[in-house]
Amino acid sequence: MSPMSQTVLVVDDDPHIRQLLVFALEKAGLATREADDGEAALAAVGESAPDLVILDINMPKLNGLDVCRRLRAQGELPILFLSSRDDEIDRVLGIELGGDDYVVKPFSPREVVARVQAILRRARAPAAAQPASANGLLTHGRLCLDPDSWTARWGDQEAPLTVTEFTILKTLMGAPSRVFTRDAIIDRLHGPGFAITDRTIDSHVRNLRGKFASLGGHDVIETRAGVGYRLGACLGQAA
Repeated sequence: MSPMSQTVLVVDDDPHIRQLLVFALEKAGLATREADDGEAALAAVGESAPDLVILDINMPKLNGLDVCRRLRAQGELPILFLSSRDDEIDRVLGIELGGDDYVVKPFSPREVVARVQAILRRARAPAAAQPASANGLLTHGRLCLDPDSWTARWGDQEAPLTVTEFTILKTLMGAPSRVFTRDAIIDRLHGPGFAITDRTIDSHVRNLRGKFASLGGHDVIETRAGVGYRLGACLGQAA
């Protein structure tokens, strides 16, 4: 899939920010569309779904968190949040609602483009260099990932994961006995040098645990205090 075939919907009530992002994204070879509030964003997605949404949290009519809730009820469209520097609670809540990443205002357009490209790369190439069975599936206990179709299953039930959640789980499944530090997980998501807080990774892991626990999977990810995370037994046993 060529970059030009991928479209990013930029949602912000500030026309200057939209213009700045559209210029940077198009310079990087991505197609863009714009929406100036939450209601317009939902309408734009309904008309023609983009490959990724850049979504400001603080907007009139319908804020970014509410837009994210509605989009997550429809599917797993990748979402990159824009957040004000003093809204850490909103940033973490945005991740817990299913956002793939966030950038804090004021931001560097180059950083936004880099994060967008990282998310899109994961979506385009989900089967990157992980051990797999003969049929391409990654399995561990009752957990099964299909990198080709980008789906995760617990037994016979599908777990709807975001791009970032899927990548974290695939990382852990690639070395089931290894304890991954949060920094190691961040490197797998974005490459070295990205500034993301440990709390963001913790929020993604909490999302994963919640989704699988609702299906009976209470032992998907283990915490190693002071170190990080590793894959659990995945047998459905309560912690």
